[in-house]
Amino acid sequence: MTKGLEFLFYEDRLRVLVLFNLEKAPVSAIGLCLFPVEEETCAVPGAGPQGPPGSRAAAPGPLECRRCRYLCTARACCQVVGALLAALLLVCGSVSYGSTGGYTGVASLGGIHYYQYGGAYSGFSGADGEKARQLDQRFHLLKLPIARAAMAVGGSLTVFSCLLILFGVLRVPWHFPAWLLLECTLDAVVGIGLVPALYYFFHYLLEVYNSSVCKEREQLYQSKGYQGFRCSLHGAEIAAGLLGCTAVMAYLLSAGLAVKGYRTVRKLKQKPVQVYEL
Repeated sequence: MTKGLEFLFYEDRLRVLVLFNLEKAPVSAIGLCLFPVEEETCAVPGAGPQGPPGSRAAAPGPLECRRCRYLCTARACCQVVGALLAALLLVCGSVSYGSTGGYTGVASLGGIHYYQYGGAYSGFSGADGEKARQLDQRFHLLKLPIARAAMAVGGSLTVFSCLLILFGVLRVPWHFPAWLLLECTLDAVVGIGLVPALYYFFHYLLEVYNSSVCKEREQLYQSKGYQGFRCSLHGAEIAAGLLGCTAVMAYLLSAGLAVKGYRTVRKLKQKPVQVYEL
């Protein structure tokens, strides 16, 4: 028997088994568990199960399986946060898209009545009611393009983040390390691209609120004692801006972690001594 040092890397088990073959000596084996394995222990090949007879290993938790361990990494946490922020951005955009606001004509009640949050209040009648209805529709059409854009961005980023999480769970970065460089590029583009997108979002909204339609609508409602129609940003639009700023930081951080993961994978491919979940 010749001297030698053999490294056997079991990717599925997430462990490294080092076999030392020494001349004129029986074969010995040393198992190095780099991650705790619940279903079986690291033991010398051929040895029986360790522990008292009849003992049973504890059942693994929901995130302790080989694939789900990725969800506990820092990069996965950034991707989950990005997906949640994008989903909330989609919700905030839908508020402006689906709500016309103002007064709605109800023929059965014989006039124009104001509906807000499910409650009906006495409103305008005659020419003032028709004018209020037209101003509401024109104001809604002015805000419609930016609301659609916000929903499109939120939906696209939600799908993008979910795909990154899926690829990580499937261990694509380990099998194809170049994917991490592509992921870093995409995260950086998204993070940097959100900055001008936020600027355009608020710039467009301020133009809508400074328009003659909004000013005329505000004066009409104030003349009847209603103060909830000011030409200013409302809560959902401010929340969308804050969510967008947080998403910028999350995607840029994820890009940095992708570069770090790429370096780690390259080192492990060259010298597989330790195993990390990437």
